[in-house]
Amino acid sequence: MHRIPLFSMISKYDTAIWVRVVGTILTSLAGFMMRPYLVFYLYDKLDGSVFLSMLIVGLQPLCGIFVNLYAGSLSDKYGRKPMMLAALIIQAFAIGGYIFASHVWEFALISIINGIGHAMYGPAANAQISDVVPEHKRAEVFALLHTALNMGSAFGPLLGLLLFTMNPSIIFLACSLTLVAYAGLVIWKVPETMPVKSEEMLAASKANKVKIKWSEHKSLLWITFLAMPVSLLYAQVESTFPLHLQQNFENYKSVFATIITFNGCVVIALQLWIAKRTEHVPAYIVVAVSYMLFAVVSIGYGFVPYLAILLFVEFLFTIGEMLNGPHIQKVISVIAPEEHRGLYFSVFGMNWQLSRAIGPILGGLLFSHYGGKVMFAVVGVILVAAGIAQARYIRNLNRKEKEPVIEGVLQA
Repeated sequence: MHRIPLFSMISKYDTAIWVRVVGTILTSLAGFMMRPYLVFYLYDKLDGSVFLSMLIVGLQPLCGIFVNLYAGSLSDKYGRKPMMLAALIIQAFAIGGYIFASHVWEFALISIINGIGHAMYGPAANAQISDVVPEHKRAEVFALLHTALNMGSAFGPLLGLLLFTMNPSIIFLACSLTLVAYAGLVIWKVPETMPVKSEEMLAASKANKVKIKWSEHKSLLWITFLAMPVSLLYAQVESTFPLHLQQNFENYKSVFATIITFNGCVVIALQLWIAKRTEHVPAYIVVAVSYMLFAVVSIGYGFVPYLAILLFVEFLFTIGEMLNGPHIQKVISVIAPEEHRGLYFSVFGMNWQLSRAIGPILGGLLFSHYGGKVMFAVVGVILVAAGIAQARYIRNLNRKEKEPVIEGVLQA
């Protein structure tokens, strides 16, 4: 087998991309130390209230929805680097606040501040990739970042379980310091990547400053809307799924940590290989397969009572996310006009914010009244319907183009 020299691999991408990779590893490690146990932490702190716990979890993305409306445009106006730095510092401040919080309003305030920072980061960071990476390599770079993200998920949950049993405050402190370290890397190594606008473009942007005609961006809105069921499933994994495991497994914390760690290890092993193997496959087919896998996974989460089978279900989930994430982001990067890249990723990112805002609350209500089986079955049905619609829309969008933009770029 031909091996790519390490130097060639490093020099393949811009320095800004490798800072993103290192920063993603650091922050995901800290995040996965905290995130799986935040629900348990809130559940204990709020006297066993499922609704209040889900409400606090949902406040972060709910606030992010409103910030997302402006974050992408701000990154297009002021640059990627300032937005990324502000986002990281705000998140570091908010997560450190968990150490001192003890009342409901304090947890709510922290979630709101954290939501602001989280919503500011994504559009600027993803637009940066579109700035420095050629179109035919973007799916591969998104896959690389997804691999980096899952390096944290491979080791974070087990480390978090150890620290959580000792003192949960250590987890929040570690996560806060890691975000500060990542901000330092951005200051040190990441240049501003926003394309320099000509005088004509600046004049045109000022002239068109009044309002964006959303009727001209229907493809973005439809793809974003139909992506919501996937992020809805993720929202349940981060909120109600741990409580569902608590009702079905005696050692539920270890089971949850094992599942998340298994997911991360599989992604590290297979993500780049799958990205390479599917780069010539039409985008609508890849997306359709991923949605069907997610539907099967949702049913499995609700009904499987054994860890061994649950790990197989998690394997299907991992394949689904490795297919879906890089390719759906690639579609957005291709349909986005250069002057609106930040805006497009901002609007698309709202599917995560909306699902993570309403998902825990609606899921919590279904979970409280009907149990986890019914809740995950409902999510599974929604995923099937949305998957069919999303695949057909991307296929029809491609047919309307004079050249097969979405599929052609993947085949480049």
